[in-house]
Amino acid sequence: MKRAIITGATGVIGTALIDELISCGVEVLVICREGSVRNSVLPVSPLVSKIFCSLDGLKNLQNLSGKTYDVFYHFAWDKTFGNGRNDVYTQEQNVRYTLDAVGVAKRFGCSTFIGAGSQAEYGRVNGKLSPETPCFPENGYGIAKLCAGQTSRIYAEQLGIKHVWVRVLSVYGPNDGAQTMVASTINKLKNGQKADFTKAEQLWDYLYSGDAAEAFRLLGEKGKDGKVYVLGSGRAIPLKDYITVIANALNANGLLNFGAIPYSAKQVTYLCADVSDLYTDVGWTAKTKFADGIKTIIDKNT
Repeated sequence: MKRAIITGATGVIGTALIDELISCGVEVLVICREGSVRNSVLPVSPLVSKIFCSLDGLKNLQNLSGKTYDVFYHFAWDKTFGNGRNDVYTQEQNVRYTLDAVGVAKRFGCSTFIGAGSQAEYGRVNGKLSPETPCFPENGYGIAKLCAGQTSRIYAEQLGIKHVWVRVLSVYGPNDGAQTMVASTINKLKNGQKADFTKAEQLWDYLYSGDAAEAFRLLGEKGKDGKVYVLGSGRAIPLKDYITVIANALNANGLLNFGAIPYSAKQVTYLCADVSDLYTDVGWTAKTKFADGIKTIIDKNT
């Protein structure tokens, strides 16, 4: 891989992937929204350039650079948290934007399209999540991600582009969204605020963004056409243990309030990725311990 394109590059995985790619000498073109405050977190390098384009402009985006690119990474997605997940009209538009992104990949000469799916495509499952696990999504976001993965695979095949779909579990790291559990907990505890949680008994799989970025790079190089991969650490531990690690790092255990929030009606109680295909196909395994990843985040924000 010599050149790659990324949408949604200002997120926790996108920024880590840029760092990963430029460390390997890969030239990166970022497609981002003009005026977004998040553009300030994009890594600065001679290897990184930007095109300003909103999601609804992808269908008309043309390659005027004269360059040919190799891999297209599509992370951009509207309304990924809270009530926005059931904004069905926006979620339907996200499917169209994914198809538009496949078209951009073709016009920019990419031979591979990699889309970011979600564990929400599965719904609630008690066992490890694998590509073969049946999908029964329970919200508009999960339904749209599942549809986007399947329809973009058809469109990529029609255009002669290799297609890889990655169902991402919980990724944390620098530049994480403020509303995520890890980021919001760090911010509250750093500011001396009480942090309320459920009993946090659910078993969860967290993956550090740097490890996720390495997986995406390797999939861009060696991922198998038409395949779905599930991306996580491959290990599930109680959510309470993750939260305690964060509190220990900030010496703020007294601010944790477990049991203050009831579980939701459709609470996912077990989340763990079967990453065996990632190891078999591209040689990837998770490397970063949760405590080490949390220390990196805290150190970067100090």
